[in-house]
Amino acid sequence: MTLAATSATSATSAADLVQSVDWAAIAPPTIAAVVGLLVLVADLFVPKERKQLLGWGAIAGLVAAILTLLPLRKGDRNTFCLTTDADACSYTADHFTLVIQFLVLGGALLTALLSLHDTEERLPAGEFWFLLLSSAAGAALLPASRDLATLVVALEVASLPAFALVGLKRGDRMSGEAALKFFLSSVTATAVMLLGVSFVYATTGTLHLTEIAQNLDDVPARLENLAKAGVALTLVGFAFKTAAVPFHFWVPDTYVGAPLPIAAYLSVVGKAVGFTGLILVTVIAFPTYADVWGPALAVLAALTMTAGNVAALRQVPTRAWSAVRLLAWSSVAQAGYLLVPIASAAYSGDDQIGATVAYALMYAVVNLGAFAVAALVARTHPLNRISDYRGLYATRPAAALVMGFFLLCLAGLPPGIIGLFAKVTVFSAAVDAGLGWLAVVMGVNVVIALYYYLQWTAVLFRAPEGAPEGAPVREPAPMPVTVAIVVTAAAGVVLSGYPELVLRFAGDTLF
Repeated sequence: MTLAATSATSATSAADLVQSVDWAAIAPPTIAAVVGLLVLVADLFVPKERKQLLGWGAIAGLVAAILTLLPLRKGDRNTFCLTTDADACSYTADHFTLVIQFLVLGGALLTALLSLHDTEERLPAGEFWFLLLSSAAGAALLPASRDLATLVVALEVASLPAFALVGLKRGDRMSGEAALKFFLSSVTATAVMLLGVSFVYATTGTLHLTEIAQNLDDVPARLENLAKAGVALTLVGFAFKTAAVPFHFWVPDTYVGAPLPIAAYLSVVGKAVGFTGLILVTVIAFPTYADVWGPALAVLAALTMTAGNVAALRQVPTRAWSAVRLLAWSSVAQAGYLLVPIASAAYSGDDQIGATVAYALMYAVVNLGAFAVAALVARTHPLNRISDYRGLYATRPAAALVMGFFLLCLAGLPPGIIGLFAKVTVFSAAVDAGLGWLAVVMGVNVVIALYYYLQWTAVLFRAPEGAPEGAPVREPAPMPVTVAIVVTAAAGVVLSGYPELVLRFAGDTLF
């Protein structure tokens, strides 16, 4: 009788330890990962002349992953929760998660469209699509992660394939050098972040973000300095991904050396990963130490936008500089703007996070669009210098108009209304939080950025030097590149006409 009772108790305890898996909630990153494996295996059997099928398969997988977000739109799904505390879950599909997953999977989809031509001619197809989908799966997992272990794993799953993607141009010295710089600097940042995570675990005894927030409220005095050090060091890894100063030095060489679609991917999806991680650890896990990370992020924001804009300014006088390098420095400056609402959240609550999400959505659309036009120009001008855009209106009027629109959006000028609204939203976040000095710094940097954005825009419409008489000859644009340009341009125009769509969409992302 006692034995039977003991067996029944053991069976009940074992049942209590079994966690149910919400497969619908984890479908977006799971589909991306599974399709990546299928593409890699299929590469062994698909003949060389039909390798493009692998690219279309990858695109279909990303579309399927995006469609699985629709059943989750209520934002009320959790899975992998503690059996002892149903509120402590490792995976949460809330509104914030869904918006960021839409951003990263959409960014990966546009990257795939831009990459179809490159994988036909210059890149190994199977490895490329596997690495891209693997990185996208990690990027889609990260916004749903609600414990530090899952966050670190998701960050590395998103990052490790990216190192290989940067160096995938075999025989290209710049590509290999860019991958090495990216890898070494990222590994150093990850090591520092893991040290910070270990400090946080030592002081709180848990890795779940909600439980960390509760336990940090009651840290023993003797462990308080250790907790503060853990908070600061944990932010380093995510600050590296955002390209915040002084963790920005890898960006220009990496973007120039990487295949152009991968540079576009890093500029949008890579940044989304970093900012998502920063938001999760600061707003959810570390609100108690807002006096530590708030001022630090405010200073980083000011330094990052200033360093990025000043460095971009130096590219313009010499038109021989790479356009991709200019976009790289521009992305560093944009990272500074994106940091402002996160820093503001330390002073006025997480209501400011919606401003970062709104700006990230705007930036993703227009920056991917700018890289799409750059990919088109690179077909006839492989060096992709700023001077190569001179007279683009004469050969490709539609591409020149679209590129000018994207640059004006990044500058925050009409008709790029969505860029103006996004900057005003970020500026308001700083003012509302009492960070007047940061708002002033941002205003000055916006004015500085106008110079190089407008200079580049003017180049598009200047007469080509030494242009021959007669109608200009142009090479037909690949269909996938054209689709990417049209999609981003249409999204930019719609959002400029109805900017409240982004603001309302981002406003629903509060935790």
